[in-house]
Amino acid sequence: MSVEHDSDDPKTPLLPVNDPIEPLPSTPFSLKFLITLKNFYVLSGPLLCAIIFLFVRFDGPVTSRNMLAVLAWVFAWWLTEAVPMPITSIAPLFLFPLFGIASADSVAHSYMDDVITLVLGSFILVLAVERYNIHRRLALNITLRFCGDPINPPLLLLGICATTFFVSMWMHNVACAVMMMPVATGILQRLPIGPNQSKDVGNFCRAVILGVTYAAPIGGMSTLTGTGVNLILVAMWKSSFRDAKPIGFNTWFFFGFPLALLIFFALWAILCLLYLSRGSSQALSAYLDKTHLKRELDMLGPMAFAEKMVLAVFAMLIALWMTRSITEDIPGWGALFHGLVGDGTVSVMAATLLFIIPNKKQKGEKLMDWNECKKLPWNIILLLGAGFAIADGVQSSGLADVLSKTLDFLEQAPYLAIAPAICLVSAIITEFITSNDATATLLLPLLIQMAKTMHVHPLLLMIPGAVGSQFAFMLPTGTPSNIVGFTTGHIDIPDMIKTGLPLKIAGTAILSFLMPTLGKCSICRLLYECEKEFYCCGFVIGQYLRWQVLLSLEQTKEFNRCKAKCDM
Repeated sequence: MSVEHDSDDPKTPLLPVNDPIEPLPSTPFSLKFLITLKNFYVLSGPLLCAIIFLFVRFDGPVTSRNMLAVLAWVFAWWLTEAVPMPITSIAPLFLFPLFGIASADSVAHSYMDDVITLVLGSFILVLAVERYNIHRRLALNITLRFCGDPINPPLLLLGICATTFFVSMWMHNVACAVMMMPVATGILQRLPIGPNQSKDVGNFCRAVILGVTYAAPIGGMSTLTGTGVNLILVAMWKSSFRDAKPIGFNTWFFFGFPLALLIFFALWAILCLLYLSRGSSQALSAYLDKTHLKRELDMLGPMAFAEKMVLAVFAMLIALWMTRSITEDIPGWGALFHGLVGDGTVSVMAATLLFIIPNKKQKGEKLMDWNECKKLPWNIILLLGAGFAIADGVQSSGLADVLSKTLDFLEQAPYLAIAPAICLVSAIITEFITSNDATATLLLPLLIQMAKTMHVHPLLLMIPGAVGSQFAFMLPTGTPSNIVGFTTGHIDIPDMIKTGLPLKIAGTAILSFLMPTLGKCSICRLLYECEKEFYCCGFVIGQYLRWQVLLSLEQTKEFNRCKAKCDM
């Protein structure tokens, strides 16, 4: 008779010593066990790697070819799921040193980045939210306010996505996705799963998870603090054009918010068309009845001390995130520490407080204990580490320079084709090769040089490049938010492609709709001679955005020379 062991006891041996050893059943060896589709997928990664390694030649260093070969291996395994995704995520730890791309130490450092510590601390806070059912309380409140009577699935979906969009405007979109996903799954817990789940219910679950997954990065486009890409754009603008007035928070908001809002409504429309049928209201009404929801909310009772403290820590975390670095004129509290602190610093500090503050339920018990943290999604953390390792490898190996040369053809293209082309190229690089931060870092210096060649203002190319890098909606590896949604189990890669492709096209079209109002001509003609052209376009919103975005250029020498030349 086997002895059961308490896995939570630190004195429990890793291997049981008293359990009897039972012989494993053996089966005769046969080749048919090796010739399977799964094994073909496993071989596809090394095979693609070998083909590129042996037959592809670049003008750049050999390491750039090696990096492309490693990318083929890793992405083949990611796309086919030949081996578990977390195992594929740690493959760079041995592939990079073997192919001479980076040392073992430098690759390992990529797996504990400030963004990863941000996610780690955020997940601990999310586990605290789940421990005290705060996400269930929030989910019930959102459902009650937006479900309608009778239930209106499009309105409920709009409410969930709009909440995510708004929260993501003021905090990092990864942390927003991590926070809002338990709220979404809390709503979906009321619905049946497995074979008892109808098609309409399953589609609604997919729509909710996809909505939260994509609303987080879309909302982050609105403000400078919503995503790292916007901050990279502002930083490169400031470093490349030191005489120009820096792009302020309000200046970007007047451009970014209308853009993000239009893309958000495109997302909602796509989800409604693809996943919400006319019969979905009837299918959901049995599980999301408003009377039952109100009864369940009342059963939770008033908020306890522990719930209030967790929410207080969460509110403090959001406030610190938002105020660490605000604008050039108002540097934020991060300046007190000479820029040494990051968002991950605050996230881990807030998580630490959860192990110090008592919950007032039992004597000596804190808001969190380590046993709860055993549920941390290490697969996501490893996947993020792989993304950073790949981003560093693309830069250090010289593959980034090779990719940059492929964009030279854009120099001869008309501007009306440039915005969507840059948008798509930026999105594709983020989707298949590296993170959106790395894509922005790679492309923006090149786009500045292209702008000088084409005689257009750099922002006219930099903005499509930066915003386009955030249109990675088709694969789980595109952005951390995609990973958060994918790991819920409600969606798979075909669902993401089915929704992400039209959303990518819609986002590119919306950005291309707005950017032509900024003009292809020089800044002189842009601001003073093209009024007829702009009015013919009929872009009223764009006409307003044109002035808002270019307000930051007022102090540039180029602007003043242009103004004098035009004899205004």
